Amino acid sequence: MQHHYLISCVYLKDGKAVKGFREDSSVVINEDPVKLAQMYCDSGVDAIYVFDLSDSDKDHEMHMGLLKSICLRSEIPVFAGGRILRLEDIKKYLYAGCIGVILNGAKPDIQNVLREACARFGQDKLAVTLDNVDILFKQKALVEETCRYLVVLNEKTISSFENVTDMPVVALLDTLNEEKIRELFLKGYVNAVSGGCLDDPETDIMLLKNDLEKDGIVVNRFMSKLSWSDLTPNENGLIPTVVQDYRTNEVLMVAYMNEESFHRTIATGKMNYYSRSRKELWLKGETSGHYQYVKSLVADCDKDTILAKVSQVGVACHTGSKSCFFNEIARKDFKEKNPLKVFEQVYATILDRKIHPREGSYTNYLFDKGIDKILKKVGEEASEIIIAAKNPDPEEIKYEISDFLYHVMVLMAERGVTWEDITNELANRE
Repeated sequence: MQHHYLISCVYLKDGKAVKGFREDSSVVINEDPVKLAQMYCDSGVDAIYVFDLSDSDKDHEMHMGLLKSICLRSEIPVFAGGRILRLEDIKKYLYAGCIGVILNGAKPDIQNVLREACARFGQDKLAVTLDNVDILFKQKALVEETCRYLVVLNEKTISSFENVTDMPVVALLDTLNEEKIRELFLKGYVNAVSGGCLDDPETDIMLLKNDLEKDGIVVNRFMSKLSWSDLTPNENGLIPTVVQDYRTNEVLMVAYMNEESFHRTIATGKMNYYSRSRKELWLKGETSGHYQYVKSLVADCDKDTILAKVSQVGVACHTGSKSCFFNEIARKDFKEKNPLKVFEQVYATILDRKIHPREGSYTNYLFDKGIDKILKKVGEEASEIIIAAKNPDPEEIKYEISDFLYHVMVLMAERGVTWEDITNELANRE
């Protein structure tokens, strides 16, 4: 059974997210394109298209930085298009973290770029936009051999692709609305849609997916492997729910679900609870805007408690604190053993030295000497690791790797790179 996909677009112009390709490119949707992309990601769309509408090399480089940030923070596939003139441009987009690129089929020399790019990066990384069917009729074999799918920009020509090719077709239309999405999917030869209402931050993507599924259209929807009857509510019909930040695992709050709030959470992809004091359902963030987008729900061994991992917008606590857990009762000093926590703590200390220098600090000595001295030390410590690795005693190599990582963190702090940047980059690699 064919799955259907919903894709939102981010159009970059002058460092902002604008409304579209053409006349709408002067209408700003969001001053912060990265936050807009994160919102799309949380909302439940299946992928994000990012188009670079820059007119200058300077703006293009700025947009590349934004694209990298979008890719780092996105858990769904990101594709990029715009300003693709040669093979090197495709490589830059892929190296920025995109899983594919979208080439302009109207470019006169697109055939040569497609051949080179397919030979270098493979067919699955490439798509091509089409305003009409000319290139498909004239270069059908080339397009089918070099591209994974077609992105059609003209609603009037979509029907022309029926029975012409077996390639997946994405309809990217400014006029897209819920009824048009339903109509295109029911035609049978459109695999995905993009643009229009899917770019509107007010569109409820999960509700749209639920409505499409009622019409027999198969979509990627948030589904529960357990029904409410599989769980074990307390005597009041409630299940306590512990809520964590999905990125940091920080505990944000504890609330309660009843059967209706459980079903609403599954249907909407946003955390819904039951208020014991008000005796009513409540959608977290409905009044504050501090929504909690569901990343995962897990029941404990007795199935009487739920652990929710969420993407938290703003803060979780009504006091304005990020977490509801901030009233310390007792604490025993301990050494942190979690590797990432240790890295974060050491990095935080290095950053503190950079902001608040201390006399006699070796870290400040490195910052004062500048980038060349820091790079020299990184190189020296890397060489020390190689020498230590020849020694069968593991103690020496542990010491040298620690020295190396410390100096790498000084370099990271000097260049504004965080451990989150590094771990996100690693997570995106296959």
